[in-house]
Amino acid sequence: QVQLVESGGGLVQAGNSLRLSCAASGRTFSNYVVGWFRQAPGKERELVAAIYSGGTTYYAGSMKGRFTISRDNAKNTVYLQMNSLKPEDTAVYYCAAGGTLNVVTTTPEYWGQGTQVTVSS
Repeated sequence: QVQLVESGGGLVQAGNSLRLSCAASGRTFSNYVVGWFRQAPGKERELVAAIYSGGTTYYAGSMKGRFTISRDNAKNTVYLQMNSLKPEDTAVYYCAAGGTLNVVTTTPEYWGQGTQVTVSS
């Protein structure tokens, strides 16, 4: 089992930055692909970015350039640096883990509880 706990969300003004953290405990976290997702009110959950165990990254098209995903396997933590935030980035952000990118983007094995990000205009 892997337990995922997100942190770092909050209320920020548009144009500012936040860094989210996804801390893992349990099985060997470094072997997993980890993704960040978000779900805005009334919308479906969408993938923001994912990172392989070796550090290769994948971004949803609209997020690339403003968001950066990274991981520190020694700390069992994956980060999402979010810059130039916009009101439309307001959502609950979740991290998820799975054995492959396909698993993470379809049926992740593990989910965190989410952290709220609210961007005011």
